[in-house]
Amino acid sequence: MDKQLNTRPITVVPGRARVVIVGGGFGGLNCAKAFKRAPVDVVLIDKRNFHLFQPLLYQVATGGLSPANIAAPLRGLLSRQKNCQVLLGDVTGFDLQRNVVKLQGGEVGFDYLIVAAGSKHSYFGRNDWEECAPGLKTIENATEIRARIFSAFEYAERETDPEDIREWLNFVVVGAGPTGVELAGALAEIAHQSLKHDFRHIDSADATIYLIEAGDRVLGMYPEDLSTKALNQLNRLGVTVKTGHMVTEVHNDHVMLKCGDDVQRLPTHTVLWAAGVQASRLGKALAESTGVALDRAGRVHVESDCSLKNHPEVFVIGDMAN
Repeated sequence: MDKQLNTRPITVVPGRARVVIVGGGFGGLNCAKAFKRAPVDVVLIDKRNFHLFQPLLYQVATGGLSPANIAAPLRGLLSRQKNCQVLLGDVTGFDLQRNVVKLQGGEVGFDYLIVAAGSKHSYFGRNDWEECAPGLKTIENATEIRARIFSAFEYAERETDPEDIREWLNFVVVGAGPTGVELAGALAEIAHQSLKHDFRHIDSADATIYLIEAGDRVLGMYPEDLSTKALNQLNRLGVTVKTGHMVTEVHNDHVMLKCGDDVQRLPTHTVLWAAGVQASRLGKALAESTGVALDRAGRVHVESDCSLKNHPEVFVIGDMAN
């Protein structure tokens, strides 16, 4: 996008403030809707023109839903809100001296800024693992994972060596947070129920779904009773849960696990990553522009009202905020 962007308010009203919202996820979209009857002009900027219902990405990844079921056009969602316009653009930074949001090929001025750009998956410094172990944050991630899952069963069907079949039927999900738990459970249902009668040379129910968690329990951010209920349900679904195990290596045909002094090689061709998150790179851009502090996950330290220290006109919400 080389052409300079000149973004105008929907309605030109003298003295009316412009609120720019970066990110059309849950936080950004709900903020935009909250201003429906406010005397302001709202500009919602996102690099995608749709709102993604991320909690159901695992259903797309396991074939239960199509991408269209969980992606709704932002313009359609806000079409009746006359004081709001949607702008497709990739935000590259901020200039708080001039109160502008920098985009590829242009910039947009603001009176108030709300940054809700979310997060992406984190490999804890091992980004080279991403090629072998895709995460689950986007539609593209979900369709890639779906292709890998169903291809694994197809390759197993063609194999004749029992060890090769076993490698294709081993599925490893790394990280037992909500995404990992949902993904492992859905995978187990596919293998043990949905595909059970679809193959002639293998039994899909022979698949082993491993859920690997470095902590001492699944859903570690929730109360222990909920973790116990989730673990019991995973066990009933046939998921093999390994808590207290850390992934130390990820390769095309195996992962290495460490539990205390014990090291284990787990053969597999399908590794799915749900172990950590890193805040959007825009958190770093805000830090460079304002001097605000970031935590280890790149989230922005905010005040009690989600504003930035010394910048009451700038707010950070959602997964980007500490």
